[in-house]
Amino acid sequence: MKRREFLKFAGIGTLGLVACVPPTPVPVKKSGKHPNIIYILADDLGFGDVSCLNPDSKIQTPYLDQLAASGIKFMDAHSNSAVCTPTRYGVLTGRYTWRTTLKRGVLKGFSKPLIAKDRLTVPALLKQADYTTACIGKWHLGMDWPTKDGKEVQKGLQNVDFNKDIQHNPLDLGFDYYYGISASLGMAPHVFIENRRVVKEPTIYVKKKSPEAKKLLNGREGWMVEGWDIHDVLPRFRDKAVEFIEDHASASPEQPFFMYMALNSPHKPIAPNKEFRGTSKAGEYGDFVVETDHAVGQVVQAVKDAGVADNTLIVFTSDNGPERIMYGIHEEYGHDGSAQFRGCKRDNWDGGHRIPFFAAWPNAITPGQSSQEIICLTDMLATCAEITGQKLPDDAGEDSVSMLPALNTSNTKPLREAIVHHSSKGFFAIRKGEWKLLLHDGSGGNKYPDITTPEVQLYNMRIDETETQEFSDQHPEIVTELATLMKQYVVNGRSTTGLPQQNETSEKWHQLDWMQRY
Repeated sequence: MKRREFLKFAGIGTLGLVACVPPTPVPVKKSGKHPNIIYILADDLGFGDVSCLNPDSKIQTPYLDQLAASGIKFMDAHSNSAVCTPTRYGVLTGRYTWRTTLKRGVLKGFSKPLIAKDRLTVPALLKQADYTTACIGKWHLGMDWPTKDGKEVQKGLQNVDFNKDIQHNPLDLGFDYYYGISASLGMAPHVFIENRRVVKEPTIYVKKKSPEAKKLLNGREGWMVEGWDIHDVLPRFRDKAVEFIEDHASASPEQPFFMYMALNSPHKPIAPNKEFRGTSKAGEYGDFVVETDHAVGQVVQAVKDAGVADNTLIVFTSDNGPERIMYGIHEEYGHDGSAQFRGCKRDNWDGGHRIPFFAAWPNAITPGQSSQEIICLTDMLATCAEITGQKLPDDAGEDSVSMLPALNTSNTKPLREAIVHHSSKGFFAIRKGEWKLLLHDGSGGNKYPDITTPEVQLYNMRIDETETQEFSDQHPEIVTELATLMKQYVVNGRSTTGLPQQNETSEKWHQLDWMQRY
């Protein structure tokens, strides 16, 4: 299919009819180079928002369904946090974010950098294997913004100098090219950034609760470029990603590339373009998911058109579960973004961090697979290290386990000993095999006034993945075992084998009274 034909939205309905038909397997070929790697991270996309994962979905996602069918879908994949900044840190560093100074919540658009310059990241690791690397989309990991007076960015942002280079940004952490926004779509500054400079200087300061803020910026105030339109952001990321793939295939076809594409969607503010409105049965949110699906489809098609599909690993996933608006969407439209799982974004219940995760790689992954392997988004660093034949040093990827053996379901035992979940308020949960322990009452994130739980909660995810049958009284020995393991992970500074490492500001842990009991 020609790209100009692919861009026509009219054909999406027809494609949806055949989306789940597995493609013809591509014979495995020996390649003289490492695979290209594309990592697409959606923002607040729930497990139940993808039609091939949720038979009751009111949203059809034919392109994601086709990507899943062309490779492997993981049914027990988890983000390392129930909110976005910590997850992004974990994806790029292979380390749980609660080991840093960020113990709860997320950063803002002008926050200081969270990733230290001397920490090994996925792009820095891949550059050691001669990859070209690109970051396109939402960053949300902090940058050093220049100021007019050389001081810290002031409240009100009046001393920011938008005509100077931005330091300690993606270019300082392993990426050769960056195009995106500094944080979430509703956070200032409302500008595009290319490499170290804003594409256009923002000249408008939108006041909080003004009509402009309510309409364009999700109610938040901040600097904005003239003509800023939130509807332009997802298409711009899509086009930049396609352009990068086309340009690289033309200029450097023998050199592998890594592209980290962090979408702004379907996170609020919800902004589907007009050609997508009415394409789902779940309101504007569902339409925005459809547009997200379509953007991913164009990126996949660009890989095919560039002639590099056979040796390209494409990963698609999400940074956490769906936003709490899913409850209203479910009530109005009958669509549940968390599917059968309890809770949503911010929570330690699985609805907060159980996410879609698909991987396709014709040279290595047999199409049409489904895996029950428990994986975490921190696992990308160790996976890339194994793909490129590199060994991680002890002070890198402390919580990263290679999922390469699971990509073809060839592993015979669990890859991970356990996985740690972390809520928006800084509370911990730990999952080992079928057992999951929440070291707190409630969800750990959102408030649910009508729900009461024990001080700690123990669930068997094989018996009841909806987390409604609680077992802490029946199995105190399992509570002790998992809590002790969690404490070990905290104290050792790592959850993988290797020399113990230091956590940052470990004396300031939030809500760790349970450590005194086990």
